[in-house]
Amino acid sequence: MTWRDNPPRVRVLSDNDYAGDPDGLLQLAHHALSPSVDLVGVLSTHLREGDPFDPSGRSARHGAVAARHVLALCGRDDVPVVTGSETALPDRSTPVRSAAAEAIVAEAMREDTDLPLFLACGAGLTEVASAWMLEPRIAERLTVVWIGGPEHPGVPAPPQAGPSEYNLRIDVAAAQVVFGSDLPLWQVPRDAYRQVLAGMAELEQRLLPHGELGAHLYGQLDGVHDLTAAHGLASGETYVLGDSPLVLLTALQTTFEADPASSRYRVLARPAVDDDGEYVAGPATGAPVRVYEHLDTRLVLEDLYAKLARRGAG
Repeated sequence: MTWRDNPPRVRVLSDNDYAGDPDGLLQLAHHALSPSVDLVGVLSTHLREGDPFDPSGRSARHGAVAARHVLALCGRDDVPVVTGSETALPDRSTPVRSAAAEAIVAEAMREDTDLPLFLACGAGLTEVASAWMLEPRIAERLTVVWIGGPEHPGVPAPPQAGPSEYNLRIDVAAAQVVFGSDLPLWQVPRDAYRQVLAGMAELEQRLLPHGELGAHLYGQLDGVHDLTAAHGLASGETYVLGDSPLVLLTALQTTFEADPASSRYRVLARPAVDDDGEYVAGPATGAPVRVYEHLDTRLVLEDLYAKLARRGAG
C-alpha cells in the first residue's frame, strides 16, 4: 500500500463561488485529487450582486456548470454538485432554504461515519448561515474553514483596500449570523489568503503542460487578465490563489496528531460584525475563532503542481 491508497481521513464539503474568481476552481481540483479527503459534495454559491464575473444574477447556477466541468477533468464525476441560493440573506433571522443549505445539514447529521467534517468555504457565508439557522445542531458536527474577512486589529490592510472585504460583503448578514453562532470557525482573513501568491510565468510552466485539466485551469486564470484589461486595469504578472488554503488546512495535515502544523494561527475572542462589514467587540461568552496568520505556501503550491502533473500524465 502507498500513501495514495490510504483511506480518507476527513470529509469535505466545498462551498465556493465557482462562477467568479477562478482560484476556487484550482481549489476544487486540488481537493478532488487529494486522497486523504472524502469530497462528499460541492456547493456552488452566489457572487456579490453586480459582480463583473457574472452580471446575470445566476452565478450559483453558472458556477455549478463550471464545477462539474473541473470535476470531470479530474475524473471525479462521482462527486455531487449542488446549487445554492442566488441571493444573500434577507436579514439576520431568516434562512434561505436551498439545496446547498439542506445538503450541509444532511451531511452534518449523518450517523454512518465518524470522519471529521470540514465545511470549506471560499466565498460568502449564505449557505453556512442558512444551514445553521435551519439546524443549529450542526455546530456540534463540523468545522467551518472560511476564506474571508478583513484584517483583525493590529494588522494593516492592503493599500487602497477598504476596511471590509469581498467575501464578507457578498452577504454581510450571513457573516453576522456565523460570527454570532457557536459554529467552530477557522478563519483565513485577507492578510493571510493574499500570501498564496504565484507568478503567472510560474503558473504557465507548472499548469499549462499538464493535460487538459492543467490547461483549463491556467486558461481560467489567464482570462482574468483579459477581464481586468477590459475594465481599464493593469493586472500585473501574479495571481493570488486565495482559496487554496482550504486544501492546505484540511487535506495537508500532519500524519501524527493531525493538524495543519506548518501554518500559524492565533485563537481570538470571536468578534461580531457590524452592518459595514467591520469587526466590533462580541459577547464575552462567545465561541473563540482560530485566525490563521501565516500559511505554508510552499506546501500547498508544490502539492497542487505535483497532483496536476500526475493527473496530466495519466
